[in-house]
Amino acid sequence: MNDRRPVVVGVHATEQALTLPDRDAMDLALEAVTGAIADAGLTPADVDGAQVDWPGPGGVPGEGSSWARMLGRDLRWTSDSMLDNAGSRGLLKAAAAVRAGLADTVVVGGCKLVARGAGPVGAGVPLEFADVWGSYVVAQFALVAARHMHEYGTTARQLAEVAATIRNNGTTNPEAMMYGRGPYTADDVLASRMVATPFHLLDCCIVGEGGAALVVTTAERARDLPHPPVAVLGGGMEYHQAAYANPALHREVGQLGRDAAARAYAMAGIGPHDVDVFSLYDPNSFEIIRQLEILGLCGEGEGGPLAASGAIAVGGKHPVNPDGGCLAYAWNGTQQMTLKVVEAVRQLRGSAVHQVEGAELAVVGNAGSGAQHYEMSVLGRTR
Repeated sequence: MNDRRPVVVGVHATEQALTLPDRDAMDLALEAVTGAIADAGLTPADVDGAQVDWPGPGGVPGEGSSWARMLGRDLRWTSDSMLDNAGSRGLLKAAAAVRAGLADTVVVGGCKLVARGAGPVGAGVPLEFADVWGSYVVAQFALVAARHMHEYGTTARQLAEVAATIRNNGTTNPEAMMYGRGPYTADDVLASRMVATPFHLLDCCIVGEGGAALVVTTAERARDLPHPPVAVLGGGMEYHQAAYANPALHREVGQLGRDAAARAYAMAGIGPHDVDVFSLYDPNSFEIIRQLEILGLCGEGEGGPLAASGAIAVGGKHPVNPDGGCLAYAWNGTQQMTLKVVEAVRQLRGSAVHQVEGAELAVVGNAGSGAQHYEMSVLGRTR
């Protein structure tokens, strides 16, 4: 019987940098796609689905079906939505297509050259409020963080401990944009300039350019491929409203993702404390604290002390973003979500730069409170 359980069999991350002046978007996208396909031990002719950003000319702008010509074959599955081509959302939709038999092998990913013309730290998304009130992305998340601090006594030092921990993972990762820039202490974070209260500069993610991609196929097909497949065990999505359409309010989005997490855990047949490594969206330090709570690792309001206790370090109880995350490895537009999957897959293969010993289960979390949507996937090592 054909085993159509979806698995990840290939991943690739391009160089990530503040700017890549000698690369264009098509060049980066092609590297990401072909790199992931090659890592899977496949050829472009083996791929019949493409959820990939289309940066090139021809057809309707952004039309995913343009990848058919680049891959050299007709496709059975495509996507034209930017967010559907990245991270857990892209992974789960590709997995659903594979499971349903709509395609057999799907590549997900793309690239961004976001640094050229990007606005303030964490910017890159047009906002209705930006010109009038300065409500750029960092400020959207800051609204939620400030209220959480007021409600539960979460401290600026707890945020700074998160930032220092994850940034130090990046400073010792040769692939990270901030490689060699540290080490950082919580005092360093608190001494950096204020961007949007309560976020200092070093509480906020970096902005850069680069690409990433992954390949999803069936467990049956994966038996002939070089790497142990990584199973897509579960997932969930949750949406409050359109991203950045209105300011994020803690009372509305403070618990955003809790339902998605419960659904994902139930689908995978696990609990939060069974997870070995977390690859989570970190546009800022606070969003990690919030996710520790909604993912069920602690109670509401307890995320700050848990994070500051050392639990999120590579050798801690709940390691978070061993690659350095968006705070130090890379933020490259929507494809930073795909980088989260890449790190989780590497951890489960046992090939990560900062390997979590014995990692068998990983959670990937994308977006968050300020963005007003959340996607999560549970990945597992197969034997």
